[in-house]
Formats: sequence, structure tokens, C-alpha cells
Amino acid sequence: MYKCVRGQVETEYLRLRLTLSPVNDFTTRMEEIMPSRTIFLSRLIGLYCLLFVSALVIHRQGAVYSIAGLLHNPSEMLILGIITVGAGLALVLAHNIWSKGALALVVTIVGWLALIKGLFFLYITPDFAAEYLLRVLRHPQLFYVCMIPSLAIGIYLTYGGFTSKSRS
Repeated sequence: MYKCVRGQVETEYLRLRLTLSPVNDFTTRMEEIMPSRTIFLSRLIGLYCLLFVSALVIHRQGAVYSIAGLLHNPSEMLILGIITVGAGLALVLAHNIWSKGALALVVTIVGWLALIKGLFFLYITPDFAAEYLLRVLRHPQLFYVCMIPSLAIGIYLTYGGFTSKSRS
């Protein structure tokens, strides 16, 4: 009787030790959480890109006037920079994965680009930003060329996010 109970206790101890070991627990959590986070963020960023690009293209003239007004207002530039840095930091801290496939890589790069863009808005003077960005946006052909990367990222992330299967 004693050997039977002792054997069960040892078996239970080994099972718990294997399932709670830091390496096994961390690896299991990374495999379960990160793919679903990648899929969620790819869907979110992809749909966001598709929606904002379509709105900017449909209302091109209004978008250029709105952006010009924003770039000439230091208070709005500061608020935009703070919000964009916050969003970029959130993406970088939540999803800084460089080796789990192309979808994860694109989500990570978008996070870093958002962080850099936010820092740009925080530290660049409004006059410089207005002069540089408005020179590009006022030309109709360049406006549409500038929308192509966001549109391509949006299509890729949306497609990849909705066709991928979650592991969790």
C-alpha cells in the first residue's frame, strides 16, 4: 500500500514539475499566445490600413486640407505625436517578433514604423513637417503613390490575418 501511494505521489510530482518548468511553461505560452496575437494584430492593422487609405483616396482634397491644418498647428502635432508614440510602443512591446514568419515580421515592422513616426511628430518642427509632407501630398500623382504602401500592407495583413489559423 505504501509503495502504491508513494509511486502515485512521485508520478504526480514529476508530471507537475514537467508542466510547471519555466522552459516548458514559457515555450507553451509563446506558442499559444503569440500566433493568436499576431493574427489579431494583422487583422486590426490590415483593416485599419484599408479603411483609412480608402477614406483618404475618396476624400483626397479634404484630406490634404486636414493634414495641412494639422501640420501647421504645433498643439495638434504634439497630441498626434503622443498618441502615435503610445500606439507604436504598445505594438513594439506586445509584438516584437522577428522570426515567426512573414506575417509576424510585417506586424513587428509596422509597430516600429509607428513608433518612429510618432517620434518624428514629437521632435520635428511643424514648419519642416508641413513643408516636406505638403510638397508631396499636393501633387495628385504623388498622393496616390504614397497610398500604395499602406494599401499593400493593408491587403497583405488582412488576407494573412483572416486566412491564418490560430493555435490557441
